[in-house]
Amino acid sequence: MSVENYDQLAMFVLVARERSFTRAAAQLGMSQPALSRSMRQLEERLGVRLLARTTRSVSPTEAGEQLLRVISPRFEEIDTELAQLNAYRDKPAGRLRITAG
Repeated sequence: MSVENYDQLAMFVLVARERSFTRAAAQLGMSQPALSRSMRQLEERLGVRLLARTTRSVSPTEAGEQLLRVISPRFEEIDTELAQLNAYRDKPAGRLRITAG
């Protein structure tokens, strides 16, 4: 699976949670049309509609809800693990050599 696939799945999670392309795009720092295009590409690649779109709202379809239930906790686990790596950044690590005369 390519990095693009993971990116699009993460975008899907955000759109489904926010129930808005506009709010999700703002959080991602991208345009709403680009986000919408990425979601269409994801749906085409998977061969199933994930989001029901109207002029005023967006919501996950039944397939989208199922996918959201499966992948959302996994993305949260990844975020948690990445946050825990910050503890290593702040601690000195490695071998300390002292040369004294």
